[in-house]
Amino acid sequence: MSRFSTGRLLAQSLFQTISKPAVPSATPLWTRAFSQTPMRKDADSESSAKLMESLTRGIVGMAADPTELTGDKLATNIGLRDTEDEPYHFHIYSHKHNTHITVTKPNRDALISLSCGNLGFKKSNRKHYDSAYQLGAYVVDKMHQMNLHNKIKKMEVVLRGFGSGREAVIKVLLGNEGRMLRSSIVRVSDATRLKFGGTRSKKPRRLG
Repeated sequence: MSRFSTGRLLAQSLFQTISKPAVPSATPLWTRAFSQTPMRKDADSESSAKLMESLTRGIVGMAADPTELTGDKLATNIGLRDTEDEPYHFHIYSHKHNTHITVTKPNRDALISLSCGNLGFKKSNRKHYDSAYQLGAYVVDKMHQMNLHNKIKKMEVVLRGFGSGREAVIKVLLGNEGRMLRSSIVRVSDATRLKFGGTRSKKPRRLG
């Protein structure tokens, strides 16, 4: 056998010896199926499982009446929102032409919804401070007649718009008319809508 062929055989046997693994081969962890890896249980996974279970139970329970699968009612029924912690709402919407007051339950069902027009004010008389003040006093008096001042434990005042009726209704709540409701107010929020970009505004009105 020639010296060239002997060297080639020695190199081939040496390569085979090096390429053999020293330990028996095992399937790498990243190639295993997901079912073979041990599942780690922690608080987050248990809480998410409970949430999914309550969500499924609520949807299956209301499947017979699909009209109930809407918004706040769905969130309340499946346990995502607790109506006991949610306050009543006293909405004051005031713009340059009129003032609207709406009193709602914690689930957003309206109890009282009135505007200055319901009190007999016509056209331009609805935008004034006095008409909004009378509206606020009338709504508070109607709440007393419905015994809501004893039923309401927590109430949120929601302001919207910057009309003259905004200050008028606030004065009613801070005055003698609102003394029975003032202690139940836990939050005052502003829901005035702001426009980011949007459509082009109307040109300013020029007088004279």
